[in-house]
Amino acid sequence: MLEEAMAAIAEDGLASLTMSALAERLGTSGGHILYYFGSKDLLLLAALRWSEAGLTEERRALLSRRVTAERKLDGFLRLYLPRGPRDPRWTLWIELWARTPGNSALGEAQEELDRGWQDDLETLLAAGVARRRFAPLDIAARASELLALLDGLSTRVVLGQQSGRDTRPALEVARSATRALITPYGSGTGDTPAGSVG
Repeated sequence: MLEEAMAAIAEDGLASLTMSALAERLGTSGGHILYYFGSKDLLLLAALRWSEAGLTEERRALLSRRVTAERKLDGFLRLYLPRGPRDPRWTLWIELWARTPGNSALGEAQEELDRGWQDDLETLLAAGVARRRFAPLDIAARASELLALLDGLSTRVVLGQQSGRDTRPALEVARSATRALITPYGSGTGDTPAGSVG
């Protein structure tokens, strides 16, 4: 049900989606959907949580792989970026962002989901610094900066403003930004704040 709801939101937008239309698409009743979700905002949140749960498992698998920190970071970029215009997961994120200013429950949920990405990226960067793959850096700040850049780039891809349907240029932009923010060990350009590797 949540996968189909995510697809419907991506196709038509949450504002245009009616519970009755979604119910017809799912072969059930609008009352049945309302019973489980209560509102379109809660349906949006449930679909996004379902989508992010799968990505959380993929991130954890990536972090546990026996590969270099550089390869893990590149894999992280690939997981984060949309797969093309109107990517269903990213369409859900854009819908969520549009609703969080006036909805504290959605705002708290957004912070929780964002924190998962931030924490895992910090873990990846800290391990890279500890293993002398990355130069010393302010891990939390640099992770936050990179995620903000990826959010902006991803939004452009989803809205069709970046490279059309070919996502390779967007990945190259992300890699370029990453190289500017996270330098190899021994380059002499890293930050050296106290506690930067912990």
